[in-house]
Amino acid sequence: QVQLVESGGGLVQAGGSLRLSCVASGRTFSSYSMGWFRQAPGKEREVVAAINWSGGSTYYPDSVKGRFTISRDNAKDTVYLQMNSLKPEDTAVYYCALARSLSYRSGSSSYDYWGQGTQVTVSS
Repeated sequence: QVQLVESGGGLVQAGGSLRLSCVASGRTFSSYSMGWFRQAPGKEREVVAAINWSGGSTYYPDSVKGRFTISRDNAKDTVYLQMNSLKPEDTAVYYCALARSLSYRSGSSSYDYWGQGTQVTVSS
């Protein structure tokens, strides 16, 4: 069983930055790809970043490309999401997820384990 625990959410003004962290336990973290997703009220869950097992390959949708950066530290079993130039439309609950795959995945159905989520609120 895998446990994922996110932290780092909060309230920030538009244009500000936040860094989310997600610590994994229960499996060999470095053998799996990771992703960050978000879900706003009344909207579907969407991917905002994904990273392969080594950190050498990443994916971003156009909505966050150039503003968000995903990274991982396999020695610490941790994946990060650096979010810069935040906008009010980035407001959502952010989830980290683990996929039993070496390569990254962009679809939520490909992920096997999920964290509990952390709230990010961007004020205008």
